[in-house]
Amino acid sequence: MNVSGHQFLEDVLRQLDEAAEILELDDSIREFLRAPKRTVILSIPVRMDDGSIKVFTGYRVQHNNARGPFKGGIRYHPSVDLDEVTALAILMTWKTAVVDIPFGGAKGGVKCNPKEMSRSELERLTRRYTAALFDVIGPHIDIPAPDVYTDEQIMAWIMDTYSQLKGEPTPEVVTGKPISVGGSECRKEATAYGVSVCVREAAREYGLELKGASIAIQGYGNVGFNAAKILHDWGAKIVAVSDSKGGIINRDGLNPLKVMEHKKRTGSVINYEDAENIANEELLTLDIDFLIPAAIEGQITGKNADKIRAKVIVEGANGPTTPEADRILQERDVKVVPDILANAGGVTVSYFEWVQNVQKFRWERDEILMRLDKRMVKSFKDTLEYSKRYETGMRMGALLLAVKRVAEAVESLGIWP
Repeated sequence: MNVSGHQFLEDVLRQLDEAAEILELDDSIREFLRAPKRTVILSIPVRMDDGSIKVFTGYRVQHNNARGPFKGGIRYHPSVDLDEVTALAILMTWKTAVVDIPFGGAKGGVKCNPKEMSRSELERLTRRYTAALFDVIGPHIDIPAPDVYTDEQIMAWIMDTYSQLKGEPTPEVVTGKPISVGGSECRKEATAYGVSVCVREAAREYGLELKGASIAIQGYGNVGFNAAKILHDWGAKIVAVSDSKGGIINRDGLNPLKVMEHKKRTGSVINYEDAENIANEELLTLDIDFLIPAAIEGQITGKNADKIRAKVIVEGANGPTTPEADRILQERDVKVVPDILANAGGVTVSYFEWVQNVQKFRWERDEILMRLDKRMVKSFKDTLEYSKRYETGMRMGALLLAVKRVAEAVESLGIWP
């Protein structure tokens, strides 16, 4: 149940308008925040393994850099389009502001199906895409990172291509790299760790016991799997998980590591021996304490929001809940920890990685987790404070906090020339 890129962008802009109304922002500031600073559309010719040339369409949307260099992931997916990338770039601006790191927001994407491409084809695509973006990215301009179907290997190719063109090693041009070439400890599980901290803090805030709490996770990729592992280690009970092929449930709890072994062996979590298969749609409506949507946007909609029985939703994915669904959930008093807060652990550790690269030193794993935990807790409390002050849900609380910070930066800088 995916929403179109156009609808996604409309939803994101509507949320901005709502926040601007509440904050009583000047109309000119609102107009400024609605429009990306730069949009790049690329034709990327790639020689395929069979010798043919295929032309892919790539994008990089740089929304706002009033608070620092543009920052945001690159996704490789068949559904990538300009509206989707623009919406995600705007959300990145809010996300970096919510956790108060000195970055703006950007997003990139290539319309392709990486599952049908060889490693060498992906490398040629990535290097060609990077070369085309060379003039508009850089350590103090725009710093890409991994997103859907891109990983540390893709980041290493981007870093190498940029460095070769620059004529000097430039590890700080991307984050989410392998540790061997300047990546940070904990980057792989950073988003999931941030999600897990938000589950823990929400349990405290809403009078739930984390130990033994029932949790269902939609999406068993990097974020879903690592969140399952962390929360399982903290004593929660992972009762259901799913991937694009379907889901599994065991009310006594699943072992996240064993489920991942099964997925690697068979290609999906379905048919796991210690569980029953369920549909993805069914997983979303289970009677549980916490639901973590960690797949793609537009999963909780006006059609299924009234069937949600989780007490708290913690959004691991970007934009998994439509505005219509959000209104229904709020009316039903289902608590939602929004994406721009809940999954900001990734960009926070990306910031730590960038700082380490720029200053040419490395922090230990424990220090990074301690810094991440502290920042996520503060951001959770700041968001909660805003939602209480303006008597609204946490999504609008996070948005008000973010938009206010970005608007203040824009006003301070002014428009030049």
